[in-house]
Amino acid sequence: MDIQKDARLAVKLVRDAVHSRIADRRLSGRMNARTPFEPKRFKVAVYFADGPVNMYQMRQWYKPLAVLAETWPVVVLSRTAGGTVMLMEESPVPVAYVRKVSDLEHIIEEQDIRIVLYVNQNPRNFQMMRYGRRWHVFINHGESDKMYMLTNQFKAYDYAFVAGDAALARLNRVLWDYDFDKRALPIGRPQADHFSRDVPYTPDDRTVVLYAPTWEGDRPSASYGSVATHGVALVTALLASGRHRVIYRPHPRSGVADPEYGAANRRIIAAIAAANARDATAQHVYDDGPDLGWQLVAADVAIVDISAMVYDRLATGKPLMVTRPVDPAAEIDTSGYLSDCEWLYAVQTGDIIEALDALAVDGPARARLTSWVTRYFGDTTPGSATARFHAAIARLLAEWDRFAALHAGDDALSPYAERSTDGTVATDEG
Repeated sequence: MDIQKDARLAVKLVRDAVHSRIADRRLSGRMNARTPFEPKRFKVAVYFADGPVNMYQMRQWYKPLAVLAETWPVVVLSRTAGGTVMLMEESPVPVAYVRKVSDLEHIIEEQDIRIVLYVNQNPRNFQMMRYGRRWHVFINHGESDKMYMLTNQFKAYDYAFVAGDAALARLNRVLWDYDFDKRALPIGRPQADHFSRDVPYTPDDRTVVLYAPTWEGDRPSASYGSVATHGVALVTALLASGRHRVIYRPHPRSGVADPEYGAANRRIIAAIAAANARDATAQHVYDDGPDLGWQLVAADVAIVDISAMVYDRLATGKPLMVTRPVDPAAEIDTSGYLSDCEWLYAVQTGDIIEALDALAVDGPARARLTSWVTRYFGDTTPGSATARFHAAIARLLAEWDRFAALHAGDDALSPYAERSTDGTVATDEG
């Protein structure tokens, strides 16, 4: 077993090295062809220190950032070659490659960055957070009740944009001596304002079921993934019903930590292809595309794991079921929606058709869902979350102006310096 693990590791290292060289070559060409940024153009930046495997964390912010950039230009600060290449191909806002700390310092001096947004908790975030005189804001890459959402790392940032009352209550249980009124700003779910209604199939009388599992996790407490325990059986039953259309959207990291989980994922993908080959009118969908949103609004019902997908779906107000983890070590926060959700246990997957039929006519379940939507996201009227997102940015920019005025004379007092965004001397004793 150890020999097999060592062999897999060696193959992975070689593959990663090849991908890195390819990314470096592609990036070099793009950088040579890029027009330099106009000085002092950007006041808002998004910091991303990850590679392609975690690009989903950025993708869900593309449309909200594109709309934000219509008022305040936005730049993405990308730290890896592979991530930068992909961002340059996909991102609707400009991307700067800042591999080295000196690259960061250059763009800080060149631009007028006053707000830095962070979509995850990458340890390299601290290489950016060393720079003061700007607001560092955690915006996360989703809303959920996973233990990741309870981290004390929220305190490292000047501010956090959260979804709503449920997030505030969740954080209030673990963040001691944290000024929620000042530092935690509820904005709802701006992504929901941009969910597309275009679908890659011809709508008919089939019931559309979205199955969107997460990955297997890297430790027992986070083993929320259902592909191996629920997925094969439930997708098999749905494909055989003749009444359902499956949209299968697995997490991009599926199989990264557990080869058996990856194998189950491949079995589902193959089963969908075989079902479509047998009946072209079924139009089942294996979805690995970059766009998230159309799946959530198109599906009549969604089956999801404990992940941000629960809350992305919840923001639509449409029926969903949550897979119950099989591993007893998986930590489940039952103080919020998961205390009142429609659980799908592994033993129920063979009878998934009956479970979905019952859910479709369950009035009390619908009422509970509506109540939780309001608790998690507040006003979900189209455009409301976007307005709150923009208002939060405007508030922080106004606060930046206020503090800049209060500290206008500080530069002359310190012998330690870096150049600030306006060309004056800025304190840096590091």
